[in-house]
Amino acid sequence: MTAHQLIALAVLISVVAALIWGKLRSDVVALAGAAVLLGTRTIRPVEVQGAFASPAIIALASLFVIAYAMELSGLLGLVIRYATRLCARLGALGIWLVIAACGAASAFLNNTPIVVLSAPVVRDVAQSLDLSPKRFLIPLSYVTILGGACTLIGTSTNLLVNDMARNAGQPGFGMFEVTPVALIVALVGGVYLFLFGGRLLSGASSPEPAEALPAKAAQATGDDPDLPPASPVFRPFEAIASLVVFVAVVVVAAFGIAPIAASAFSGAVLLVLMRVISIDDAYKGLRPEILLLIAGMVVVGLSLEVTGLASLATDALVGWVEVLGPGLALVLLYGATLLLTEILSNAAVAVLLTPVAVALAESLGVSPRPFLIGIMMAASAAFATPFGYQTNVLVYQLGRYSYMDFVKIGVPLNLLTWAVGAAAIPVFFPF
Repeated sequence: MTAHQLIALAVLISVVAALIWGKLRSDVVALAGAAVLLGTRTIRPVEVQGAFASPAIIALASLFVIAYAMELSGLLGLVIRYATRLCARLGALGIWLVIAACGAASAFLNNTPIVVLSAPVVRDVAQSLDLSPKRFLIPLSYVTILGGACTLIGTSTNLLVNDMARNAGQPGFGMFEVTPVALIVALVGGVYLFLFGGRLLSGASSPEPAEALPAKAAQATGDDPDLPPASPVFRPFEAIASLVVFVAVVVVAAFGIAPIAASAFSGAVLLVLMRVISIDDAYKGLRPEILLLIAGMVVVGLSLEVTGLASLATDALVGWVEVLGPGLALVLLYGATLLLTEILSNAAVAVLLTPVAVALAESLGVSPRPFLIGIMMAASAAFATPFGYQTNVLVYQLGRYSYMDFVKIGVPLNLLTWAVGAAAIPVFFPF
């Protein structure tokens, strides 16, 4: 191994260890790793500059501003309250309809504000119907996670994998290219939660001590730990304007008129110019800790590719993976991603595994597309612990669950979505 490869490997191990340790902010860890790589000339300044100005960062920052404008307008809170009043008369089925609606909204909006606003409503409606809120709050979090994977913009994971794949010379993904696979996984996961979630959680116990929550919450996959306390007052003009701009951004990107980064950036600037959101609020909505975490991890991921470490790792795997074939290779990659996303942020997992997935597919002589879709699906599937995703932390506290409640319902969901995803991907994305 060369000196630069050894440095890149040492930085990778240190960053992963620090993220698992959880005592330091994840964005600081990622930026420190990027600084070491830059200072030792393992990565060139132009490559670091490219990471911080990547289309994924621009798209995410712009979408955060647009979503925050919609949130401040009171639109999201109004929709959730109206849907809840409409469905409350249906009893438990009405609550499940609200959960399903939240999952659908998560395909286009950040799921943290959705869960922040809907979780207390779901809890209160359940209590008013003499039902245990524990039956519904974990499913609410899981359904929004599953929904977020259904479009390119639904989660930062998909945007990041798309960006890393383009850096590796692969064509970018369309807005709804991932939807067929993700929708099947989401529907199967939703049916499981509907049929078995209530039963598994009916005897949910009281919570364990939660001293680890702040550190682990900071590692949440793609969401901001600084949460709004309540739904803002509804403002009709701002609500309509932000909704129209958001729909226009999605349509423009979906039809290929402009890249998602360009359309989202234009939409965010337009909302500021229209005074739908003030410039100060726009800056608040940027969520810099998430953007810097992703940028830092992109630099760490690039070091694997630039120094040739990704190729070395792939060459070591190809010998026995070739015997298994691309189908089993996809199953193994999906499972490895599932495991890693429970202990690392989804940004870290996406950045670390995307170059390996591309190199592995090329070594096997097959299309990288199925492997990239597998990483998109699995990197967001943080179901087995309350700390793997920000929305899990939220309902963990609100529902007063124990750690084992998440294990009991989340591990079977992980196994189920693993099997369904690995089976569905080759159907829509042949090797």
